[in-house]
Amino acid sequence: MSIPSDLRSRKRLAMRQGISNAATLLFQERGFDHVTVDDIAAAADVGRMTVFNHFPRKEDMFFDRDEEGREMLREALRQRDPHISPLETLRLLAHRLVAEERPYVRFAAGARGFISAASQGFIETIEGSETLKARARAIRDEIAQVIAVALAESVKREPGDPDAELAAGLLLATWTVALIQAHLCFRQKQDADEAKTIFLALVDKGSTGIQAAMAGTAYA
Repeated sequence: MSIPSDLRSRKRLAMRQGISNAATLLFQERGFDHVTVDDIAAAADVGRMTVFNHFPRKEDMFFDRDEEGREMLREALRQRDPHISPLETLRLLAHRLVAEERPYVRFAAGARGFISAASQGFIETIEGSETLKARARAIRDEIAQVIAVALAESVKREPGDPDAELAAGLLLATWTVALIQAHLCFRQKQDADEAKTIFLALVDKGSTGIQAAMAGTAYA
């Protein structure tokens, strides 16, 4: 008897999460560069090829929420209220993510995100690896492009629209600074509420500047 496709999907997702969890523990215990794929396979109790079937690169196991975050940004713009501008939609998304304590902006031990992270262990693991730092920079560039395309699509412009590219770059810079500063606050004070306040204050301040820069365009 064949296995129903939804059951197969759940099993695959569970396997992927198990590998990611095992990898994350090893990365934070030993440092990313001191963990091999064989170590991860053994910790997750799977074969080496099973690991690669789920994660083409070792870095992908560390930044395992990357694609989820990209889709969240796309979906927010796809489903935006037509009476709310694309840029305001993304500002409101930041507030909603904080209110819902989503992993991307959860300032607590063990939290992780797709641009930066609130977990001291997560940040320290990145800081200790040139490979992870390079991948984090690449992810930021890739997400900027995702945002630019989604912004253009949201107002029926062609991909590559210069205004969309500019807005995306400014927006990602704002969120990155906000997350880093909130993380630094959390690292120093271990106060999640203050970290959230700093994050949202910087997002709002940056959004005001972006709105001004993009005034007269379809995005503001």
